[in-house]
Amino acid sequence: MRLTGAQILCETLVKEGVEVVFGFPGGVVLPLYDTLPQYPQLRHILVRHEQGAAHAADGYARATGKVGVCFATSGPGATNLVTGIANAYMDSIPMVAITGQVARPFIGKDAFQETDITGITLPITKFNHLVHETSSLARTLKEAFHVARTGRPGPVLLDIPRDVFVDQAEFYYPTRVNLPGYKPTLQGHPTQIKKAAKLINEAR
Repeated sequence: MRLTGAQILCETLVKEGVEVVFGFPGGVVLPLYDTLPQYPQLRHILVRHEQGAAHAADGYARATGKVGVCFATSGPGATNLVTGIANAYMDSIPMVAITGQVARPFIGKDAFQETDITGITLPITKFNHLVHETSSLARTLKEAFHVARTGRPGPVLLDIPRDVFVDQAEFYYPTRVNLPGYKPTLQGHPTQIKKAAKLINEAR
């Protein structure tokens, strides 16, 4: 089944169990916003400012235990998410931020509202990625949700060029994730574990 990138994104969100997304529309994400009404399973909450979308996704994840999802356009729209993403990173909150980017032929050419959001958010995300092909979008989204949820949870950012939203590709939703370099560990801090054990033993 051939779908546009925007449809692939929405289909994948539904399959990942997403029910609520927070966002603010803008130029390069308009193909996504044009597609959203086809997916009534996704309740979109329109915020007044992209920073509100990031903080709302953070709060939603804290309150529900689910991955928070937010949308923003390129340039200032994407950079407005940064404080909310950093907050989620500091507190280990699972979040997937989806930002728009200028079309692929214009990346790196100082295009209007082009910002290196993957570079900006590198220190405050568990994983971020500029999606180069519509055909890899579903797989990359699956990986993003896997990384956000597993190990020490945290935020992930996917930057999607406008033409990736518009181009078509065969939709295939992967059932497994293959990330050879990602091996999350769940080891506690030895000193803190000893302190906790001591307090438990001394409890009356």
